[in-house]
Amino acid sequence: MKGLFEYNDRLNAPIEAFTCDKESMSLPVEAHWHYYMELIYMTSGTVHISCNEKEFELKEGTMLIIPPQTVHSIYCDEDSDYHYICIKFNTVRLQFVESYLPNPAILFRSILKQPNPPLAFTAEDLDEPRLRDYFEKSVEEVRNKDYGYNTLVYSMLSGLVIRIIRYWFAMGLTIAPKTHTDAENYSIEDVISYIDGHAHENISVNTLAEMCHMSYSYFAKVFREQYGQSCKQYIEFIRLCKAENLLLFTDRDLTAIAADTGFSDCSHLIRCFKKNYGTTPKQYRLAHSSVRS
Repeated sequence: MKGLFEYNDRLNAPIEAFTCDKESMSLPVEAHWHYYMELIYMTSGTVHISCNEKEFELKEGTMLIIPPQTVHSIYCDEDSDYHYICIKFNTVRLQFVESYLPNPAILFRSILKQPNPPLAFTAEDLDEPRLRDYFEKSVEEVRNKDYGYNTLVYSMLSGLVIRIIRYWFAMGLTIAPKTHTDAENYSIEDVISYIDGHAHENISVNTLAEMCHMSYSYFAKVFREQYGQSCKQYIEFIRLCKAENLLLFTDRDLTAIAADTGFSDCSHLIRCFKKNYGTTPKQYRLAHSSVRS
């Protein structure tokens, strides 16, 4: 039997943004789920979206949030015209500075448990008249892949998510579901910052657990619950992200890139890169040479 899981290459494509209409993609989209968060903005027409068996009718000017790991499908009435913009992104990369802000993935899954989950919004709901501009600008940035495009789009998404959280807060909804203490959450956030700043070094997961004053097993459990992958996988994820940037936007050779991003040698970088990207770093750089031109 065909599974529902839809693979998203969170390394090779840390964000996706594209338009959908009758010419580019026919409906229905069969039920599926993925680790990305998905935002859909309706620019014209109407579609129906089933989200964990809850039904939403999306009309022009309305945005819908589809939380990570949520089974969803999209369909429309026969012969209906439609045009919408879809953004898929990794919530781990949202740029939240304040430690009191909730984990977006946990928060959005929690909201989905409401009897009538408030996942659909208009520009007026969010007090954001530029809502459509957010989506159109994201499509443009992802298509062109100019220098720093991921950072720019995630910055816009971070602001948009904060507006959504404010809306929920004004409704009186609980916006900070807790599975661990504040100290534990804060410690894990410190670890993420540490990994980002020390990815070029030999990082021991045992050492990270000690930094959080946790046992190795408990640290591993808390980390996976918050980030959806093991700490070791996350370290490799960050290293590959950094290697990708160096491949795309510099002329440094593979030996230098491996040293700068924490891989033991050039061969180690090539093995990990090919495993995750399906191609070698050299082939990847050649295929994306237009990014640097």
